[in-house]
Amino acid sequence: MVRASQRDIRRASSFRAAYDAALGRWPGPVESVDLPTPYGVTRVNRCGPAGAPPLVLLPGGGATSTVWGACVAAGAARAHRVHAVDLVGDPGLSVPAPDRAIRSVGDLVGWLDAVLDGLGPHGPVTLAGHSYGAWIAAHHAALRPDRLGRLVLLDPTQVFTGLRPGYVLRALPMLARPTPERIRSFLAWETRGAALDPAWLRLQEESAGFPAVRPVTGPRPDLAGLAHPSGGGPRVDVLFAGLARCHDSGRAARAARELLPGAAVDVLPGVAHHALPLTAAEEIVRRLAR
Repeated sequence: MVRASQRDIRRASSFRAAYDAALGRWPGPVESVDLPTPYGVTRVNRCGPAGAPPLVLLPGGGATSTVWGACVAAGAARAHRVHAVDLVGDPGLSVPAPDRAIRSVGDLVGWLDAVLDGLGPHGPVTLAGHSYGAWIAAHHAALRPDRLGRLVLLDPTQVFTGLRPGYVLRALPMLARPTPERIRSFLAWETRGAALDPAWLRLQEESAGFPAVRPVTGPRPDLAGLAHPSGGGPRVDVLFAGLARCHDSGRAARAARELLPGAAVDVLPGVAHHALPLTAAEEIVRRLAR
């Protein structure tokens, strides 16, 4: 028991060092806050002018809030107050409540409501998410459209189309028994060898020892109410990664345009799914400024 405890302490220390190193690459001052919610304490890293329009960023599964550093470096915090969130239960510095786990879409929406309440945003919120974070953001927007001024979905998974079976099969060994080697190999395959931030990649490898929590899954969000922003819902932007292996980006874009005729839907060529926030940061920021 003692040896296991010491090993866990070393893993936590190594993960925290990698997290701090990745966050340390963000330009300018970053304020880290812990927001209490009914589902645990949520870590938010924020920067930018305090009175600027709020931009809330949700990472993909396992990516942590630090993945948004490239977007901050590309200028996301010039015109926004950026709030980058660690998902509760995922690798990061958020701490789940021991007696109230997030088990459903309703719980996720309630958790994000509490986060937004804790942030006390000035003005309409732009909520942006990548991958699984986009799935969460889409569900929140579908159920709480009055809380958002804009919804930005970055290569959303399980929102407009399903996952490719080959992608799932390739990911299963990493998900079943994550190791640094398996994580590194999977990311190299999925991103087609893209140059990733070494500090962030180290953090991804360190997440292999993070306590596993089963992520909430479920149906696709019902976005029919967001089809026409003039009806009172948020403006919607969707950007797909042209080289994504997780789904057919062209097919997903067609489905998004059909479901959301009032949305701005584009496919960004030459970019893979997991690399999108890192290697397409300038394009993401450009679109956020529109």
